Formats: sequence, structure tokens, C-alpha cells
Amino acid sequence: MIASCLCYLLLPAARLFRSLTDAFFTCRKNALLAKSSSPQVEGNFAMAPRGPDQEECEGLLQQWREEGWNQALSTASEGPLADKGLAESSLALLMDNSGEQDAASEDKWSSRQLSDLRAAENLDQPFPEVLGEEPLAEVEGPLWAAVPVQTGPQYADCAVLPMGAMAAEQWEEDPAMVAWSIAPEPMSQEETSMWPFEGLEQLQPPPMEIPYHEILWREWEDFSTQPDAQGLEAGDGPQFQFTLMSYNILAQDLMQQSSELYLHCHPDILNWNYRFANLMQEFQHWDPDILCLQEVQEDHYWEQLEPSLRMMGFTCFYKRRTGCKTDGCAVCYKPTRFRLLCASPVEYFRPGLELLNRDNVGLVLLLQPLVPEGLGQVSVAPLCVANTHVLYNPRRGDVKLAQMAILLAEVDKVARLSDGSHCPIILCGDLNSVPDSPLYNFIRDGELQYNGMPAWKVSGQEDFSHQLYQRKLQAPLWPSSLGITDCCQYVTACHPKRSERRKYGRDFLLRFRFCNIACQRPVGLVLMEGVTDTKPDRPAGWAESFFEEEISELEPVFSRSIGSIQHCLHLTSVYTHFLPQHGRPEVTTMPLGLGMTVDYIFFSAEPCENENRTGKLDHRLDRDGTLKLLGRLSLLSEEILWAANGLPNPFYSSDHLCLLASFGMEVTAP
Repeated sequence: MIASCLCYLLLPAARLFRSLTDAFFTCRKNALLAKSSSPQVEGNFAMAPRGPDQEECEGLLQQWREEGWNQALSTASEGPLADKGLAESSLALLMDNSGEQDAASEDKWSSRQLSDLRAAENLDQPFPEVLGEEPLAEVEGPLWAAVPVQTGPQYADCAVLPMGAMAAEQWEEDPAMVAWSIAPEPMSQEETSMWPFEGLEQLQPPPMEIPYHEILWREWEDFSTQPDAQGLEAGDGPQFQFTLMSYNILAQDLMQQSSELYLHCHPDILNWNYRFANLMQEFQHWDPDILCLQEVQEDHYWEQLEPSLRMMGFTCFYKRRTGCKTDGCAVCYKPTRFRLLCASPVEYFRPGLELLNRDNVGLVLLLQPLVPEGLGQVSVAPLCVANTHVLYNPRRGDVKLAQMAILLAEVDKVARLSDGSHCPIILCGDLNSVPDSPLYNFIRDGELQYNGMPAWKVSGQEDFSHQLYQRKLQAPLWPSSLGITDCCQYVTACHPKRSERRKYGRDFLLRFRFCNIACQRPVGLVLMEGVTDTKPDRPAGWAESFFEEEISELEPVFSRSIGSIQHCLHLTSVYTHFLPQHGRPEVTTMPLGLGMTVDYIFFSAEPCENENRTGKLDHRLDRDGTLKLLGRLSLLSEEILWAANGLPNPFYSSDHLCLLASFGMEVTAP
């Protein structure tokens, strides 16, 4: 009986001790939260790290436990309940708090327990002495939390890289708008926020959001004062200088058809209105004199791009892909700098030819530079600009070679001068081939041995050597009916006098009176006296085989090399495809997160025939000719683009980078 009564007296005391212990921890936690100056913390509460004062707090807590437990036992022995008000309050608390507390209810219990502790202060309990310590001094500054960067009004349009959950929420509400402005300077070490608790270990908060201007910074490389391969300074005489940009701007239809390639992008930056504004800002910032675009969607071109570019001072030409495709290529130039001589759209589709059954196109313009009047009576050679987007399929290198042969034949026809030479040429676009691939080397070196080569190897995009069946290139690559020689020239260009012989004048027709075939009587000819029985008299001195020799020259027969194609345009690349300062290759696009170079700007250059160690002539070293490279916009590495979440991103609205180069043309006196 006595034992049962004792247990009945000790049970409320134990429950009271548990309640007071929980109240102590909650009160301490609320005291720390009350001293913080920022409500934005991780979760519902800010977790303070362990510091030098942690051991002292644990010692005081242990002392309170011992004193409180002894006092609770003594109170229980004196009577059933020493303090009825405190016991009833604690009992109600324990009855309500019978289960696990969630994050929302914890705040509610902390206020109730704090009221109980305040009521206990009037009872001279030992544990309020611990809670009566000096309050922590207030420290201004934010807690450890992911807080969005608050940029000033001058940086309101800068695109930034979102980091953390809070930044993600801000990103959804207000997508970054891109502008070509200076990035904000990073904060100094003294200005960065620290932990607000005195005496605790000082830790740096998470880094602020990094502006894209700093991640994707592209430098302008100036070659105007650097000596060329012959040691001569560029720009010794007067020059006509201009800039050219080549850019695959990613057609919206193609992006939506391959949406799985852009899962890493926020939906807002894939919106065409956002991308269009970004692209126009990029055009306006770099302000090129010639603009070559690929993947230009037709409706977007006529409704938005062409009117906007016209307002910027451009004259535009557009060629849509054949078939049902909705995109194409465009070449725009400023009429204040150039005058159009001719424009030739190029279609690679040829009905009935399996090799040329794709809908890719090109565009070739011949432009005459306009020299300022202040230079007097001077002249500048015409400029041929070619823009194309070659087939993507990595397995069909044979199709890519045939398409490039057609484009080179058109360039040869447009750029050919009266003396048989060529005016300066710029060939640019998305060639869907990597550097040092057979297709790239063919454009740069002017020759390719292709017989027996696997078709996938032509572009070098992917390695299909593990597959059992591999399509291989056979000679001749294209039939003679295409009308293009293995030197990538039209047949008519090889026979310039043929067009003159097709002028069927009176003198030409009279020759048939005296040819041998005309003097022979056809078999079965009805004999009519005075009509079919007469034979024309051959003039004196008329050679019997003279006309037959000329007739044989009219036959469209040209020699075909065995498994080899060539061209004589002497082209070299603006870019070297390697970043020496980073030790990484340049990239112009990142399909599926893999960086590679497929976009190029080739221009006319005179080859330097240097003999290498093997005794062979090396044509890979070129020097500037009539067209001189004055500068270029540097490309980026794969690692840098990964830091900006790849392509597209809020700063670059295409899955390709733009290529920009500056050229100079010699100005000669008449």
C-alpha cells in the first residue's frame, strides 16, 4: 500500500521533470531566434553550429538536471503536489503533447512552455536561474540562408546563374533579361556576411549568384598589328574593313521537334519571344556588316527578323529549305557598305538521285564594297559570300561531300573573274563536321581521296566503326548527269567557248551544206528528179574533216578522276579550334552536353608552300592574300559552357555560339 502511494507521488514528479527539460531546450532555441535580424533561414529554425560556449552550456544543463531532480524528489515527499498550478499546467501540456511534433506545432508548444516557465519564476524554482543568463547581443546581418541577390537598377537586365532553392523561386517569377552591360563587381572579403553569433566559428555564406558576363566572357583577338606569315605588317596600305558574323540561331520548330535535347533549360528561356529579343540584342551589340544565319524559321523571318534587321540597316536575302521544311538560310548586308552584284540560291535536292535527296540549301552573294569618296579614284575587288547548312546525319558523309561540291561549284562560278582567277571568298555556315575530318580537310586543303572511305568518317561526328555494315564511298561519287566535275566546277566553266557555238546563225547553218553526212544519200530516200538527186558542190579548199572536228568538241565529255575530288579556291579557317590559354579545344555547340565544333568561317588565303621534314610540300600554312584577317571573337571551351548550364542559356539563346571575324581588303588605284 505504501509502495503504491509512493509510485503515485513519484509519477507526476517524473512527468514534471520531462516537461521542464523540454521547455528549457525550447526556450533556449527561441531565445536564439529572437536575436536574429533576418527571418529568412533554412527551414523553420536556424541551426547554430557548435562553438567555444557549447561546453559551458552543457555543463550548466547537467547541473540543472541534478538540482532539479533532487528538488523534484523533495517536493514529492513533502506532499502530493507542492504547486498545484504548475502541476495542472504541466499535466495539461503532457496530455496534449502525447505524440510526435511536426514543424508547425513545435512553434505552438514553444510559446506554451515558455509561459509555464515564466509562471515558475514566481515559485523560486532552481532552473529559472539558468534561463536568467545575460541575453545574447544582437548582431546585424543575415543568417546562413540561400537568399536571392538583390541587384541594383543598373544591373536589372543582367542574366545571372540561379543557385539554391530561393534563387529558383525568384527565377520562376522573374526570368533574367539579358543585356550587354558591365557585370557588378564582386563583394570584398570585409563586406561579406558572417555568422551573427558572437564567439562562434566564423563561416562564409554561400557564394553570390555569378553573372553570366563573367562566366561566358568572350575576348576580341586583334590581329591588325601582328605580322603575317611572311613577316609583313598588316594594314600597310589603305584597306576596306568590314565584319562578318555566322550564326545558327536554332529554329523554334526544330527545337520543339527535338525537345529532349533541351530538358536542362528553363522553359522561359526557350520561349521564342525571349530568344528573339536576346538574338536582336546580340546582333545590335556586335553590329556586323554582313550577317549569315542558319536555321532561320520562315514565318519568324518574314514577321520579325527581316523587319527588325531592315530597321537596323540590313538588306536581307532568304532561302528556305526545299520540301516541307520550315527553316532556311539568310544572308544580310548593309547597303551603306556593299552593293549587290548577284545573288544565287543553291538547292542540293536533285530529283532521281539518291545521293542528293535531302532538302538542305545554300546562298551565294557577290557584293561590291563601297569605298568612301574621300579616298579618290580607287577600287576594291568584289567579295563572294557563301552561307550554307549541310546535312546533319553523321552516317551520310557521302551526301555531305556531294552537297559541298555543289556549293563550291556555285562559288567557283560566281567568284570567277574574266582572267580565270577568283575574287576574295568567304564561306561560312554549319557544316556538321568536326575539325580535321575529311570534309574539313577537303575544304582547307583542296583535295580528298575518298574511294573506299566509310561514309561516317567523312564528318567525324560519331564513330560507327563497331558496326558490321558500313556504307562506303564509291568512285565516282556523283554521276556525270549532275554537270559538276571532280574539280567542283560546272561543266560549262570547263568549256567557255561552248556557249558561243550554240548561237545558230546563218554562217553556222550553212556549214551543214558541205559536211560529209550531208553529201550522203539516205537509205530509202524517194528519188525525185531535181530534188533528191542533186549533190551540193564542195567549195574549193574546204577540208572534209574540218567540221567533224568541231562537232566532236561540242560533246559534253569531261574526264573523271578515280576516287578523288578537288577545288582551287584556296580557303583557310578563321579559327584554330584550340584555346592555348586554357589548353582546351574550342566548341561552337553542345548537343547532348558534348561540346564540339561544327560552325566555321573560311576565307581566301594564299598557300605558303613550305617543305617539311618528309620532303613533301605542306599546304596547311597560309598567308593573307587580297583578304586579310584583322580580328576574331574568341570561342569558349566545353568546361566554361558547362558552368553556364550548357546551351541555350539565359545569355545565349541558341544551341550554337556565334562566330565573328573582321577582315580587310586591299584598296587599289585604277
